[in-house]
Amino acid sequence: MPRKRKLLAQLSALQSNSSFPQIDTVENLSPTTGGDCSPKSSKYFVTEKKNPSQLDTDFFNQPCVSLAKSFLGQILVRKLPDGRELWGRIVETEAYLGGEDEASHSKGGRQTQRNAAMFMRPGTLYVYQIYGIYFCVNVSSQGEGAAVLLRSLEPLQGLDAMRELRRTSRKAPAKLLKDWQLCNGPSRLCQAFGIDKAFDQRDLTRDTDIWMVPGQDLPGEQDVVATTRIGIGNRGEWTQKPLRFYLRGNKFVSVVDKKTEREMAARGHLSCG
Repeated sequence: MPRKRKLLAQLSALQSNSSFPQIDTVENLSPTTGGDCSPKSSKYFVTEKKNPSQLDTDFFNQPCVSLAKSFLGQILVRKLPDGRELWGRIVETEAYLGGEDEASHSKGGRQTQRNAAMFMRPGTLYVYQIYGIYFCVNVSSQGEGAAVLLRSLEPLQGLDAMRELRRTSRKAPAKLLKDWQLCNGPSRLCQAFGIDKAFDQRDLTRDTDIWMVPGQDLPGEQDVVATTRIGIGNRGEWTQKPLRFYLRGNKFVSVVDKKTEREMAARGHLSCG
């Protein structure tokens, strides 16, 4: 509970930098000095100001594995059409390295209409459908065809809206979902945040419906578990490569690797001896 309260306090601080456009009010349309009655500014000519805390291109422009780790602890924000905002802390990711990676949609450098976003500038969303029903969202990184899958979030704000979206999604369970069940998996994450194919090729640094802001409680290297990816089938050596990353001890992670965690704990104990 103390950590949850700390996160919510940090969330309130982040929101003080409003993500909404700054619109001059009628009171600001006062005459200028010297008898010039033209308005200083007009509500009909509004320039949208970028959220100062929003993560920019420099953050996304890093190698795939580095970006996958750097995402942990950062916050994904989704603004719904009715103005409500959903906030979630990223707690699990997977790296897909592009051409050499046999588990990647861009293996062998293959570029298609479907995976075009993987070859676009870092920070571009790649959204694809699985089983003809569910969606998964990735973010492009440095490297041709390289991208990071967002696997799980820790919900921070808008949980009731997330439940509504999960409930109305196809095949979603009818029962009331617990907090930890809302975004603990790539397709559940997309359902809860209302992310579908319409978000494919959107830029996280420019979009007004979805973006990221920096987290205030970022993990250290000792808090990150590196293990194998999930559901990629038999891809030779790539099946066993530790390219999935998650926050150790976080209950919002989709799948925990207890064996790897025990090995980490043992190494930590030996290093302190």
